[in-house]
Amino acid sequence: MKATYIDYRETYSFSDGLIRYLCNDPELISFQSYPPNLQGFHDLLKSKKNNSNREILAEVLKEQYAKLPQPCHEKVITNINLLLQKNTFTVCTGHQLNIFTGPLYFIFKIVTAIKLAKDLKTNFPDKNFVPVYWMATEDHDFAEINHTFISGKKISWELEVAGATGRLENRGIEKALREYLGILGISDYADELRKIIISAYTGSKNLADASRQMVNALFEAYGLVIIDADDFRLKKQFAGIMAEDILGQHSFRNIVKSNKELAEIGIQAQVNPREINFFYLLNGLRERIVLENNLYRILNTEISFTRTELLKEINDYPDRFSPNVMMRPLYEEVILPNLAYIGGGAEIIYWLQLKQNFDHYGVDFPILLLRNSALFASQNLETKLSRLDLGIHDMFKHPEALKKEWILRHTKHKLNLHNEWQELSSIFEKIKLHAHKIDPSLGPSSDAVKARLKKAVKNLEAKLIKAEKKNFGDALSQIDAIKSKLFPNGALQERSENFGLFYVKYGQNFIKTLIEKFKPLDLKFTILED
Repeated sequence: MKATYIDYRETYSFSDGLIRYLCNDPELISFQSYPPNLQGFHDLLKSKKNNSNREILAEVLKEQYAKLPQPCHEKVITNINLLLQKNTFTVCTGHQLNIFTGPLYFIFKIVTAIKLAKDLKTNFPDKNFVPVYWMATEDHDFAEINHTFISGKKISWELEVAGATGRLENRGIEKALREYLGILGISDYADELRKIIISAYTGSKNLADASRQMVNALFEAYGLVIIDADDFRLKKQFAGIMAEDILGQHSFRNIVKSNKELAEIGIQAQVNPREINFFYLLNGLRERIVLENNLYRILNTEISFTRTELLKEINDYPDRFSPNVMMRPLYEEVILPNLAYIGGGAEIIYWLQLKQNFDHYGVDFPILLLRNSALFASQNLETKLSRLDLGIHDMFKHPEALKKEWILRHTKHKLNLHNEWQELSSIFEKIKLHAHKIDPSLGPSSDAVKARLKKAVKNLEAKLIKAEKKNFGDALSQIDAIKSKLFPNGALQERSENFGLFYVKYGQNFIKTLIEKFKPLDLKFTILED
């Protein structure tokens, strides 16, 4: 595949706040640790504390991988064992357990982590770097993960559920499974993917195990390590912070303060903290903890704790306490020897909200790296665009703006009335002066007539363009068709389309190509063409 790289701002698809972060805006320096470049990693490696319990981490990972139906890949085993060494660090990305991996950017996140680990090893050969996918097994928003889009068709897993999605049994998924597999068609690569998916979703106990098995089958050859942090031993390491934060509500105050400071420089918060940023977690239950009348109540249940009882519960059953989106990053950095978190645009902004809270608890804040984004263009797209006198960059523009530009560039008629309006404006200045000499109070009346006429000229200009659109109907329809293919529902391809048909076409070469073409530290958007 041919790769072209463009600035993120040229895509018109990312927030101003994110663009400011990518451009190293000095106003954002206090909300991060080090910049996402090689010098930043060099500086972080010099100051990085080795506080995570590597033995427990490796022990938990080995037990989780033992659940796979086949032996663990040697590269994964090697990386898990490397985590025991103090010169080994992780680069982590995380995501919910979307069925069949959900949208393309799920894949892009993991590929970015793998490529970043490779790049860091090249630049710091005396260190080891392990790519990690953090499964958001404790998330309970089933509506966000129960569907995917493939070839524009929505495939849904319809089920009434409650509690953490990772503990959800894979019952009732058969219909969605049949629909998804039916779209893959018949080919060697389709059969390969079909086997991976069937084995994952029918041969495992719950959604966490199914997701681990599927992601492992896709990425094990690259040494990706997959972690499910819903574990007693891992939570035990976080129990002290859990207790301190629930009782003291420190994260609430710290993050509210950060949100205010970000707002003052024009960055709006992505998420807002609560006074208590933990859920109570049991099978089939994940509910907020609230403080009411000196009791710590679990919403929508009869469960409550006194202060003393709560501390005992955290000490005895830390796995029953689940961090929300504000505290999960802190938990992650406590149990992993992590250098970087790789996330989407919104994730990067909400991590900026958290730096002060990390400082409060004395936990290293990771480098924040935007995951690679990409657009896949078909083999004949270049030919189609060439016939239309367009480039791939043009396709990122708003549809109406793009079509207006195209019409103005190709019409044989003059559709812009700018010069004519300038002439009329000069005439009105003379009229206004004449009226002022007769009666100074007539000035506003002259301005009002001029404003109405300007609006009429603009309306006429719009009608001229609209009329010319009809004359170029075929070309504009082709532009619409290309835009629709590249930007389903008007958004980036990666935000809805599943990876399935790309895998059916390319097999493992799909992932191999992404790893080859992605350049995590270049901070560019990637366009891939056959």
